[in-house]
Amino acid sequence: MGYLSRMTQWKSKLSLSDNTSPLDESSKSKLKLGLFSYPVLQAADILVHRATHVPVGEDQSQHLEFARECVTNFNHTYGCSHLVTPQTILSPTKRIMSLTSPTTKMSKSAPSPLSRILITDSPSTISQKISSALTDSQNLVTWDPVSRPGVSNLLTLLSSFDEHGRSPQLLGEKFEREGMGLGAFKKLVGEAVGEGLSGVRERFERIVGEDGYVEEVARRGAIRARESAEETMVLVREAVGL
Repeated sequence: MGYLSRMTQWKSKLSLSDNTSPLDESSKSKLKLGLFSYPVLQAADILVHRATHVPVGEDQSQHLEFARECVTNFNHTYGCSHLVTPQTILSPTKRIMSLTSPTTKMSKSAPSPLSRILITDSPSTISQKISSALTDSQNLVTWDPVSRPGVSNLLTLLSSFDEHGRSPQLLGEKFEREGMGLGAFKKLVGEAVGEGLSGVRERFERIVGEDGYVEEVARRGAIRARESAEETMVLVREAVGL
């Protein structure tokens, strides 16, 4: 309870302050066990396969710390090294913000479909969403995450697909020198994102259109997952005397 209560993810999901306790009246009526204990389930999913590296979003890195704590405690308690300490892999683009509310993270559960870009969106849909993205009244491009979160978020998006690997700050400085307006900038971002996701989108459409392919991959994956999990559980049961 103590460790889980310090997790920031459930507080963020419920729009609660960082110092909120799960026993506070403000949170008890909102908090569900599934949300509060999610890091335990996540740790189990990782540790049962003895994963060495786990790719996660920046907001999940605290959950990986919890998983590592579970490994340390278990191995120390039972005098073994059966569980593996997982390392965190973060993308260089750690967080993409909402297109309609650029101070909050982009989320598939947000009410407005215009707030997010799906990897299955068509190029025209992506361009439409980018063109309607919330920015501000200044018709120029600058990198300023604090004062101009909307424009800075679009620079981050563009940087993610930049073939030269330029940072959002470098791109912002370049467009500021060139005097680029927001209309031309949004058009450029929309085209870059649409092109950048084209390979993923086309592969997705091909796989979904192939009859039985997804089901067969899931079947084979389930077999491998059960075998992997059972190898770990044999060691765990022996360690704890079951």
